[in-house]
Amino acid sequence: MIDNAITIRWLGNQDYQSCWEMMKQFTNQRHEETMDELWLLEHASVFTQGQNGKPEHLLNPGNIPVIQTDRGGQITYHGPGQLMVYVLIDLKRKKFNVRQLVSKLEQSIVDLMGAHGVSAHAKCDAPGVYVDGEKLCSIGLRIKRGASYHGIAFNVRMDLSPFNCINPCGFSELKMTQFSTLVPEYDSTEGFTKVRGELIHYLMKNLGYDSHFEVERGNE
Repeated sequence: MIDNAITIRWLGNQDYQSCWEMMKQFTNQRHEETMDELWLLEHASVFTQGQNGKPEHLLNPGNIPVIQTDRGGQITYHGPGQLMVYVLIDLKRKKFNVRQLVSKLEQSIVDLMGAHGVSAHAKCDAPGVYVDGEKLCSIGLRIKRGASYHGIAFNVRMDLSPFNCINPCGFSELKMTQFSTLVPEYDSTEGFTKVRGELIHYLMKNLGYDSHFEVERGNE
């Protein structure tokens, strides 16, 4: 049944602005028979400012572009080695509210980390997943016509220094961490690909999908 199946696309390296437009177009054109999708990809270096973003949290962007976007939340950074998971789900069909969806996304990361012996947790007042007080992934969503887009920014194997140019998610003292630091044996290109597959498993489990269709698509 369409309720329990999802299309999963690996899109490679994608320009943020173009990908955002693709998400909006998909959401505007979808209908009750449209299958839900997860888009997994990486972005070139970019700061994105959510709808609640305050300019004082952008400290020193340098040459990295800043894009005002329509997701919730404050400012964050995306770059190579960070796994983006864009969540295009019909919430009405799945009978999720927004808080439930956020919790299921957070739990997928928590489960993944637990499988590697790392204790991770979510915070009810600051969406995302944390390890020892440091943030491992950020979550920001937009809901339109009863469906979600945007999603998870999961730090896997990246240069974290651009986070020092902002107050990540609006918190001046917040430190960031990443998967390859916590699980060093995954600090390779092969490790990035492997953890991508593992995360898909936990997302399907927590979001309640029984089957999926994988589509690979190269750089655009």
